[in-house]
Amino acid sequence: MTIGVLLVDDEPLLRMAFGMVLENQPDLRPIGEAGDGEEALRLARLLQPDLVLMDVRMPGTDGIEATGRIVRDCPRTRVLILTTFDLDAYAFAALRAGASGFLLKNARPEELLAAIRSVAAGEAVVSPRITRRLLETFAHHLPSDYGPVEDERLRRLTARERQVLVEVARGRSNSEIAAALHLAEATVKTHLGRVLLKLELRDRVQAVIFGYQTRLVRPE
Repeated sequence: MTIGVLLVDDEPLLRMAFGMVLENQPDLRPIGEAGDGEEALRLARLLQPDLVLMDVRMPGTDGIEATGRIVRDCPRTRVLILTTFDLDAYAFAALRAGASGFLLKNARPEELLAAIRSVAAGEAVVSPRITRRLLETFAHHLPSDYGPVEDERLRRLTARERQVLVEVARGRSNSEIAAALHLAEATVKTHLGRVLLKLELRDRVQAVIFGYQTRLVRPE
């Protein structure tokens, strides 16, 4: 199965470079290019790509707004954000808008390919280290009266699933969660899949944000 990728960046040379990397892979295919968010949205609606490789800072409609609109209008399309540095506040806003992960522009070709395949397969591409740093950024926007906020969706979870959600929200990897809860890593993956399904969340990134928005976890 070939993964169709829409390349979005205001730098033509970068689009060309990313396209050349993809063209050498039998399972990946660049199907279009856009230099700004409006063109990205138009092409996403027209081409229905499996994945959009999205720059953040572009003239006119930026990658944040474009991500939110693409996720809304093209539900089967996933967005992988490209950013210059890993604490880019714009990249974090794009994750909240519905992106499934982000990647540094100086990533190695094999990292880019792995990230595209992972996101297209329904996984999130944000390492636990980056997740923790994103949460530090998110913590600054939390109210001072930080108490629990009940969301009716939480009632759908078993006690164990809720534990897994808390650990995910703390930025821990599956192996770290398995060690903390004395579970097999495969069992953690199963629980996490059920958590995402029951909470109607797209991926791990959304689970992290949900954990903080409902105040299941506190910023360290």
